[in-house]
Amino acid sequence: MSWTLPPEGLNLLLSGLQEAQLALRALLHALGLAPDLHGQPAWPFAHRLAREMLALDAGHARRVVGMLACGLLAVLLLALSLPWRRARRGLWGLALVVLLLAPWPEARVLWAPAVPTSLHTSPAGFTAQGIVRGQAVYQQFCVSCHGADGRGEGPRAASLPMWPPTLNGALLWKRLDGELFWRVRHGLRARDGSVTMPGFERLGDAQIWDVLDFLQANAAGQMLKAAGAWAHPVRLPDALVQCRTGRDHTVRSLTGQRLRVALAGPDTRLADDPRLKTLEVRVPSRTVAGSDPECRMDGPEVATALALVLGVPPDQLQAQQLLVDRGGWLRARSQPGQAGWSEDDLVCTTPNAARPSPAKSPAVDGLETLIRRIDAEPVRLLRGGFPHAGRASG
Repeated sequence: MSWTLPPEGLNLLLSGLQEAQLALRALLHALGLAPDLHGQPAWPFAHRLAREMLALDAGHARRVVGMLACGLLAVLLLALSLPWRRARRGLWGLALVVLLLAPWPEARVLWAPAVPTSLHTSPAGFTAQGIVRGQAVYQQFCVSCHGADGRGEGPRAASLPMWPPTLNGALLWKRLDGELFWRVRHGLRARDGSVTMPGFERLGDAQIWDVLDFLQANAAGQMLKAAGAWAHPVRLPDALVQCRTGRDHTVRSLTGQRLRVALAGPDTRLADDPRLKTLEVRVPSRTVAGSDPECRMDGPEVATALALVLGVPPDQLQAQQLLVDRGGWLRARSQPGQAGWSEDDLVCTTPNAARPSPAKSPAVDGLETLIRRIDAEPVRLLRGGFPHAGRASG
């Protein structure tokens, strides 16, 4: 009789394996066996745990859990044998039997090829400034092959040995950040050794992280434009936040609070709402006279970054609103001229999530219903099968 690992258990397993690999890397770095590379400790092995297979194959996940449980039991038996001399040999034999009977997973699905930067993460995070800087890098070095929209249809694409892949689908979410970094830095080769994408060793580390942030923002926007939803969670880009109280924040420092992002149009007048914190974004050339928002996201890059994430030109941002959950993920969008919020405005959902019970009070408005559903259905980004938070990113 088979059993299924619940989502909470799977998330715990993935997080535990992530932390174990990071702890191993930290230990090897302290021992001098994992040198610094591009500002972070290198992963010194040719393989890493294939977390993506755990998320895809329930049977494989069960075997890994069983293997870990048997391994833990064997360790406990060996530890118990140390003070218990009379039963020492019996406990050793029992530990050996437990290990022999453990449901060992197949090596080909347990391990995945790794590169030295596999566990690297962006030191700056998913920021509005980084996205705009990355856009400039992309336009200078990448657009001729991958195209202005990232679909792989640039002017040089047809002349290449292999047609460039689209960068607007799930490709960016299937790889770890550090593995994408390695591919930009060192390029790609076909099985016969021919170069399919040149490496960009002339780019600095920060430029590569920036272009990866731009690619994620652009892919999110193209995905939303094509399908009307984000199949993968996207963070609100980090930026400076100035509030009416005179205190400065960053978007990332507001994690844990619900946010409403208002892309200000000429008639934008939003009252404060105790259920969430309102951040106003000034759309270029749209000055709102007399507006006194609770908080404002400042910087010329903010509107450009949000336009990319939403897949619209910057001049079409006005009068849109976005809801951001407590984890910092963009969850819902209202269109210009829309009267109120409803569950139909969700553009990032949790697959197969249990729907919250409907409110009994008829006085509950659409925004309250939407907030309750967002709170009840948290999302989690997976990169290469890993729960991905990053030190300051998305």
